Amino acid sequence: MEILKVENLTKVYGKGSTEVRALDDVSFKVNKGEFVAIVGASGSGKSTLLHILGGVDRPTSGKVYINGEDIFNLNDEKLAIFRRRQVGLIYQFYNLIPILNAEENITLPLSLDNRKVDKEELEDLIKLLGLERRKKHLPNELSGGQQQRVSIGRALITHPTIVLADEPTGNLDSKSSDEIVALLKKSNKDYKQTIIMITHNMEIAKVADRIIKIEDGHIVKEV
Repeated sequence: MEILKVENLTKVYGKGSTEVRALDDVSFKVNKGEFVAIVGASGSGKSTLLHILGGVDRPTSGKVYINGEDIFNLNDEKLAIFRRRQVGLIYQFYNLIPILNAEENITLPLSLDNRKVDKEELEDLIKLLGLERRKKHLPNELSGGQQQRVSIGRALITHPTIVLADEPTGNLDSKSSDEIVALLKKSNKDYKQTIIMITHNMEIAKVADRIIKIEDGHIVKEV
């Protein structure tokens, strides 16, 4: 079942001699439950692509359909609500709220949406994340790997249609990186969670079901 469809996506910054085409006529599809890695060097356009897929940025032209809905037909307010409910975002630098503990950071998207927390479900997720003994700790009391686990929990708690991970291991040592990739793979397998992961590391990308390589704003290879 197709869950994401990208059609002729283009993103242009600047005009005339300063024009930069960060994305140039990009098209692809992702099925429900698929784990896709998008790889490319710095400046290839992969992060721009991820931000547009998540509705954080709007394209110059082209379409993004999530669950059959053209997300850029929504106004900014409706797009923000859609993003909060349907898209889970995992960032390289975690983006946790420093005054909230691990459990509160994980449940923050539900709080912002005035949704009740299912305590049993939360405990199951915290167990999956391996944070049972850290759930009351503040971010500055957690290691980088633990903070990224909290970030993953925050992305999963809403049962999003799609999870977008932007260089999720880019700020971690090799041991923590392996643990985070294994956790993403487990959530993909156990929760049937659709995941798109941006990375420049081909070894990390190999855990995905499919790899899309991007260069200079173009898809140049799919394996």
